[in-house]
Amino acid sequence: MKDAVELDSIDLAILRELQEDGRMTNVELASRVGISAPPCLRRVRRLEEAGIIAGYRAVLDAGKLGQEIVAFCFIGLHHQSDADLKAFAALTDHWPLVREAWMLSGESDFLLHCVAPDFKTFQTFVLEELTSTDNVDTVRSALTIRKVKDEGLVAL
Repeated sequence: MKDAVELDSIDLAILRELQEDGRMTNVELASRVGISAPPCLRRVRRLEEAGIIAGYRAVLDAGKLGQEIVAFCFIGLHHQSDADLKAFAALTDHWPLVREAWMLSGESDFLLHCVAPDFKTFQTFVLEELTSTDNVDTVRSALTIRKVKDEGLVAL
């Protein structure tokens, strides 16, 4: 296991609650997990320092912000040397439509989670950016219909 940290039932409860609502006050969090506020705050800080809590962010409704297209692109590269994989991964930092990028094993080398205001913008990105990128062999895309589940990223 990769640098696993031992967590007790209170730590797990804190993580569950924060995944559900990262904006709650420490007092509310402490109440929900059944401890007083000072030790709760110490535990949260320890979880942050250990890197278990990697950060906090607002979850935005893309559609309400005019970002109507959510798609996934499966990318296959011609070559998969370490340098090639790192070079493609670095490119994803410069593409605003790419919200998440995952390196994969198997049939595709990368999975890109893309969000765009409309189909034309997404199409232009695929045709003018992805397919014209050095070392890109295949691009398969899947447009989403609707999100049917949205939970914290880790089941606790």
